[in-house]
Amino acid sequence: MEIPCTWKEKGYVCEPVPENTDMAAEIRRMAKEKNAVILAHYYTDGALQDIADFVGDSLALAQQAAKTEADLIIMCGVHFMAETCSILCPSKKVICPDVNATCSLAESCPADRFADFVQQHPDHKVISYVNTSAATKAWTDVVVTSSNARQIVESFPKDQPLIFGPDRNLGAYINSITGRNMLLWDGACHVHERFSTQKLLALKAEHPDAEVLVHPECKAPVAALADVIGSTAALLKHAVASKAQTFIVVTESGILHKMRQMAPSKTFIPVPPDDSIDTDTCKIDGQHAAMKCCACNECNYMRLITMEKLYNSLRHEWPVVEVPEDIRTKALKPIQRMLEISAQLGL
Repeated sequence: MEIPCTWKEKGYVCEPVPENTDMAAEIRRMAKEKNAVILAHYYTDGALQDIADFVGDSLALAQQAAKTEADLIIMCGVHFMAETCSILCPSKKVICPDVNATCSLAESCPADRFADFVQQHPDHKVISYVNTSAATKAWTDVVVTSSNARQIVESFPKDQPLIFGPDRNLGAYINSITGRNMLLWDGACHVHERFSTQKLLALKAEHPDAEVLVHPECKAPVAALADVIGSTAALLKHAVASKAQTFIVVTESGILHKMRQMAPSKTFIPVPPDDSIDTDTCKIDGQHAAMKCCACNECNYMRLITMEKLYNSLRHEWPVVEVPEDIRTKALKPIQRMLEISAQLGL
């Protein structure tokens, strides 16, 4: 079984998985043998979610990493998530099955440019979305996720000037519901940016009884059509509890796997991306991703993580994600602050 490999440029060697290998069984065997915990984000492939020890959004994954007793952490998610695990667990080995699985939001906010921006506004406290590199987090007072952004913003005095980065859409949404006027970094998620308002309207007309579930990283015109706006975990929780039977889902399509598992009698409809996006190659921050875009709006980077790569990463215990100690100690403080506030608020 050949695996699509993007590791070569990073110096790693990929090996084909032996034919007739029961990868799921072998992954579980190796995880037990190595005292490894497998964490997976809701946006990864369903097979990865099914084999993981824990599946969650960014906040839940950070919380899980902070308390794990495993020796080896396998993060089936994008690179900044593995960095967060490494920051919280410096004594443990942290692995990301493909180190090329980056994040368009993190890429939109280089640490050097963000540092210049922060230094130009010395009276501002700095709030960074978790979708940033460790080096960017090092310039931050507190980290947030979409699950706790509102509560953490509101924990600051109303007269405290704030910088929010890098997601301009999430920041604008938080401004709108808190009455704040945070200074926003101009970044965005390439998945949530490309949802089609027109296609959402067409689906609403086709399914008038459906509830529309929207992630706050979406543009304002899309969010304006929502019945519920919330983090991935919040949308999942609402879908399970709601009396509605049909949902139009406006976030990365990986969440549909868990929604259908937890509410099998309900119908979940993904919103396609805008047709104006090049469907042969997605242009992300001036770079062309070497993957095709899916009609149901998938994150190209999350889809770099595969069962084959998880198998190989457990077998060889690489690629290892490490954060330089000077950056780690600076980035740890805002992450710990996020976890402390979230615990106080019961999130």
